[in-house]
Amino acid sequence: MAGHSKWHNIQHRKGRQDAKRGKIFTKVTKEIFLASRTGGGDPNINNRLRSAIESAKAVNLPKDKIETAIKKGTGELAAENLDEVFYEGYGPGGAAMLVEAVTDNKNRTVAEVRHMLSKSGGSMGESGCVAWMFDNKGVLSFEKENYSEEDILEAGLDAGVEDIKDDGEVWQVTCAPEDFMSVKNAYDEAGMKYVEALVTMIPKNTVDVDVDTGRRLLKLYEALDDHEDVQNVYSNFELPDELLKELEA
Repeated sequence: MAGHSKWHNIQHRKGRQDAKRGKIFTKVTKEIFLASRTGGGDPNINNRLRSAIESAKAVNLPKDKIETAIKKGTGELAAENLDEVFYEGYGPGGAAMLVEAVTDNKNRTVAEVRHMLSKSGGSMGESGCVAWMFDNKGVLSFEKENYSEEDILEAGLDAGVEDIKDDGEVWQVTCAPEDFMSVKNAYDEAGMKYVEALVTMIPKNTVDVDVDTGRRLLKLYEALDDHEDVQNVYSNFELPDELLKELEA
């Protein structure tokens, strides 16, 4: 997923991820494995694992696969050696690119990510070159046709909501990662339905790009997101209205 934007919300509404169910299964399984490896196999005390399980259920990952991934993460079952890595660089137009990957071969993955960035007219950067441009936040999105800003604020303020942003057809709610589950639970208890709910990286500031650059960035994003080792792609570009209308069509 890229940095949250109108394009991101269009992508979510059109159900692009449904067309890649096999790859989505792989990604959520890896996240469950990593979450249980780093924080243990009990989702009641491991928020990352609880969030990963919810994401897996949202895409209908079978229960037995969820349980197997947890057991591999905790060491109850044998598992391949996977490493969680971040790559930083720049795409067309100087847009920041932050790539989160899980791999059994760092040399292979870094070479392939570098090639994709270079092919698009971008470049790989040093560690830390763009990470500072993003904040780790809990994010929930609500369709504006269903709720007012006051509805959103009233239900979530005491649980830890930090900000509510008008993001086109949705209200984007942000909170600290450690408050994510309490905020999410507050909206669940209020019976309020969100478009998405996840802990992710969001850009502190965004850069506007022209139509040609936007198309190149989308092509790069798609290539990175389709890579079998890549879990998430974050960027800070905002597409022009002309290109957004094409995507909505």
